[in-house]
Amino acid sequence: MNAVDATTRSNEVDTTAPSSLLCVILDTNPHAWNLLSSSLPLSKALANVLVFLNAHLAINAANRVAVLASHTDRAVWLYPTPDTPGPQHGDRTSPDDELTPPDGGPVQPPSDAANKYRPFALIESAIKRNLATLMSTTTPEILFETPTTMIAGALTLALTHISKLSLLASPNQSSAQTTQSSFNYSDPSSGTAGSNNLNPNASADASHATQILTSRILVLSTSPENPTQYIPTMNALFAAQRLQIPIDVLPLSPHSKSTFLQQAADATGGLYIPCTTPLAHAGLLQYLMLAFLPDATARRYLVMPGGSGGEGEGVDFRAACFCHRRIVDVGYVCSICLSIFCEVVPDGVCLTCGSVLAMGSFGKKTEGVKKKKKKRRIEGGAGSGAGTPMEV
Repeated sequence: MNAVDATTRSNEVDTTAPSSLLCVILDTNPHAWNLLSSSLPLSKALANVLVFLNAHLAINAANRVAVLASHTDRAVWLYPTPDTPGPQHGDRTSPDDELTPPDGGPVQPPSDAANKYRPFALIESAIKRNLATLMSTTTPEILFETPTTMIAGALTLALTHISKLSLLASPNQSSAQTTQSSFNYSDPSSGTAGSNNLNPNASADASHATQILTSRILVLSTSPENPTQYIPTMNALFAAQRLQIPIDVLPLSPHSKSTFLQQAADATGGLYIPCTTPLAHAGLLQYLMLAFLPDATARRYLVMPGGSGGEGEGVDFRAACFCHRRIVDVGYVCSICLSIFCEVVPDGVCLTCGSVLAMGSFGKKTEGVKKKKKKRRIEGGAGSGAGTPMEV
């Protein structure tokens, strides 16, 4: 057939934009949202996030979204809805139960959503219903025990979802071949599963052919950082950096300027733009649409606002100690496992790996080298001035 119209189809390159996956992590800590209720209630923030998600889907028909809730005691999916057994026909007690089919599965849009674009209506219904279920199942005992949020668990779920969809979006191969050819987790020179630059050394056409799915994570934070989650947060940070997945951070509260999330945005090439004042809360949608809507491919041709450190701020690279989970400026580091301690470990044994650490002469006062006294020269003569003793 190539000889009929003299067209060499083998040299044609698909110029369509690759699909983009946006994972949004919404901090749903009731304590934090109660402090923001005067300037930015949760319902208003959720409405702005839904508009932002719809805009991402409208850019490309192949784009995808995923929304997670970082709650006080767990991280749960808001969209897509997990497949759970639904209620029976006779167990429905409220009109909202009509959103869930009897056999479980995805949430259906309400009957008054006939004039909405169906994908927008499905996402809106699923997020609102799952968020309402999450808030209704949160007891006062849980709020009293855990006033922080599970941001590390939400990041882990987002990275797992991105890796899974990246493998499914790879060329038609067997599962074993796909796992070995698309990404090798132990080889730093191999391609990246679901990243934004699978083959940076290849040509433009070859790199475009391998860009099956570009992914990024956006974190809307309202809670202060929890030093006890330092290790899992750093593990998620290094995994995202290895997969070349940028992590964007949008703090919404003055108390949510997290040191760990600043480091995550800086290490992965994401944006960290604080939105913590009442005036900034009024323009939350503008922050989302103008700063965080462009994906990693489009950001190469744009001058992005802010940066990894925030508005004129540098990145805080302080770490949390492994013994008391305190943020430290200067500490002690194990030479074997690189664990950080704010105090000298007892008995010189590392609390992480158990290695015996020799402190040497640390903390002891060093004696300075004694200087020799110089002889003073007496003016007026070269001799000492005293007579030479003689025998009598």
